[in-house]
Amino acid sequence: MTSRVIGPIDPPPRLLMGPGPINADPRVLRAMSAQLVGQYDPWMTATMNETMALYRDVFRTANEQTFLVDGTSRAGIEAALVSLLEPGDRVLVPVFGRFGHLLTEIAERCRAEVHTIEVPWGEVFEPQQVEDAVRRVQPKVLAVVQGDTSTTMCQPLADLGEICRRHDVLLYCDATASLGGNAFEADAWGLDVVTAGLQKCLGGPSGSAPITISDRAAAVIDGRKHVEAGIRADDETDAPGERIASNYLDLAQVMDYWGPRRLNHHTEATTMLYGARECARLLVEEGLDAAVERHALHGLAMLEGVRGLGLGVFGDVAHKMHNVVAVEIPDGMDGDAARATLLADFGIEIGTSFGPLHGKVWRIGTMGYNARTDAVLTTLAALEQVLRTTGGVAAAQEVYAS
Repeated sequence: MTSRVIGPIDPPPRLLMGPGPINADPRVLRAMSAQLVGQYDPWMTATMNETMALYRDVFRTANEQTFLVDGTSRAGIEAALVSLLEPGDRVLVPVFGRFGHLLTEIAERCRAEVHTIEVPWGEVFEPQQVEDAVRRVQPKVLAVVQGDTSTTMCQPLADLGEICRRHDVLLYCDATASLGGNAFEADAWGLDVVTAGLQKCLGGPSGSAPITISDRAAAVIDGRKHVEAGIRADDETDAPGERIASNYLDLAQVMDYWGPRRLNHHTEATTMLYGARECARLLVEEGLDAAVERHALHGLAMLEGVRGLGLGVFGDVAHKMHNVVAVEIPDGMDGDAARATLLADFGIEIGTSFGPLHGKVWRIGTMGYNARTDAVLTTLAALEQVLRTTGGVAAAQEVYAS
């Protein structure tokens, strides 16, 4: 037993300007303070329907199967892959950063036959590179990340759907880091399954994963449903393969849960539903194009701001996401110490990076609620002070230190 008194939650004030999570929009937090309602209450089921309709607008799709997976963005990724893939299925993953490696790992856990193609971090794939690999591998699924925050790159998707249709391949996209802040067209680009999260451009907390599923992908997922119910097909040659590895993340069951029959699957994460609904409502109210333009404006201001401080920028800027920039750490500077100073003295958090970029770049985000002028200027002013080794701020810091 603890001998000390534990008080209520009282987090310190922080301006979260890393690659995510970001500060949740206060309107989202207010929505999440609403009281719970039973999950089969008519008001609740109507709210679920409203949420599905809002996310159809966010994804820019007419897909009936558009809803929430209760869990963080990774739960959405796993739900998509574990429900699409059977052991032995071929999967092609174009890897241009850390999160391509994540898709590879999850597909391998599904016991799929995983093939990868790679470009150096800081670059993206040309459509021909992807099509050449599709021809060679002949996958069931092409699994791609749109925006990878580890490199800040944004993979163009407009040509990939047409490539996949031509070769009868399902196209899955992880849009966690990009949706809401970069152009996105699920239907126009021919995407079959897309998953996202709230904690970046959507301006909410982590814990709910919006998903949209095309009719042809839904048919693949639904085709495994009767195995889950323990019912075999009469003709063994028509029987589907192994059962879906996860019960909780089985999209065949989750589709029935959100569908008209409302078949019981799990207890709804009601507070997260409220938050996810408000994230989408605010985005639709602002207008998708306006939100993308807002992220583009503040992302450009941050980009030019760090350049104005004499800092280099990593990667192919022409293919950078609007909402995050990778800033090269000056030679001789302890990047982690600088981040710690920003946090301790100014209450501002920026990100480090992974793999080959660890210790070489900071990742600074301008996304969601924090894609605004005061957040950008405050961060740049604080970073400028941290970069200085002498001057008034340094002298004042010595006073505090003593």
